[in-house]
Amino acid sequence: MKVLFVGDIVGKPGRMALKALLPGITDSHGVELVIVNGENSAAGFGITKKVGNELFAIGVHVVTSGNHIWDKKEALEYLDSEQKVIRPLNYPPGVPGFGSVVHESASGAKVAVINLAGRVFMPPLDCPFRKLEAELDRLGDSVDMVIVDFHAEATSEKVAMGQYFDGKVSAMLGTHTHVQTADECVLPGGTAYITDVGMSGPVNSVIGVDSKRIFERFLTHVPVRFEVAHGPSMLCAVVVDIDEKTARARSIERIQLHHS
Repeated sequence: MKVLFVGDIVGKPGRMALKALLPGITDSHGVELVIVNGENSAAGFGITKKVGNELFAIGVHVVTSGNHIWDKKEALEYLDSEQKVIRPLNYPPGVPGFGSVVHESASGAKVAVINLAGRVFMPPLDCPFRKLEAELDRLGDSVDMVIVDFHAEATSEKVAMGQYFDGKVSAMLGTHTHVQTADECVLPGGTAYITDVGMSGPVNSVIGVDSKRIFERFLTHVPVRFEVAHGPSMLCAVVVDIDEKTARARSIERIQLHHS
């Protein structure tokens, strides 16, 4: 089974790149399941129902997120009503939304998609290691494979998660830094791993934001309003090939495409 995971969608430029490039990727790779990180998909900050519906309409099956999922007020209600848009599982009890979802593919495979957030240089949430262990115990044999979006800052924390859960999940895919790393691999136990899938958004920017705004922030330390940059965009993603019988990854391929 081929799974496409697209890195953090940044605003309209990222959505337009996805819309233009997704059909070619799914056709050429025989993709059955499309997952995107959408925490910055609405004007660069958060997600709305309108944007979520737009993503689903172009062929996305599941939307993951991260610490910016709350940036739009309507997300509080939206996350409770749309199970295909998930937030990190390790938020405290009582937080709106869902931390995982089970998607049934066209071939009948049941795929659990789980979202987690790191704690190093990030808000102090519940332990992602223990939370994922508990979720895997809960799911048990009810699913055929597990894909994890680990939304974290520190490379060490991501590497540790990948190695700790090697053989327990089909893929451990890092997001959050918006910079694609070149360390994609299949770990010894059969888990596909990459430290960061990267960003889908404007190329001439600072991780998606208008560079002039970032310069002003660094030079003056005065708070400024960040805005999504304009111009050509890129799409960063990975395609993971998973053996449906063993739930082990056969391969992981890194993708970076440009869209004018």
